[in-house]
Amino acid sequence: MKHITLSLLTALTLGLAAPASAADCYADYKAKQDDPLRLHYGVAQVRGACDRGSAQAELSQRLRAQGWTLLNVVSVFGPEGLAQRRASAGSNYLRF
Repeated sequence: MKHITLSLLTALTLGLAAPASAADCYADYKAKQDDPLRLHYGVAQVRGACDRGSAQAELSQRLRAQGWTLLNVVSVFGPEGLAQRRASAGSNYLRF
């Protein structure tokens, strides 16, 4: 019984100390299209490393495939930042 309790405690401690997985990583960004000029602010899930540089590389390709040019990644954040950005992103909330 003591062994099971210790194992469970160790597993829980490791689980809480683990960094957020890529499934829990999001970025907000600004993008544009030319001719005619269109701008948008959006929020997207990032599947790679959860840092600004990786998000920029990933989103640049994803947006380019849909005819958009990434201007910049504003920030990278976890699920706790989704609700506050939803209204600002509008139809570009988790679209790309």
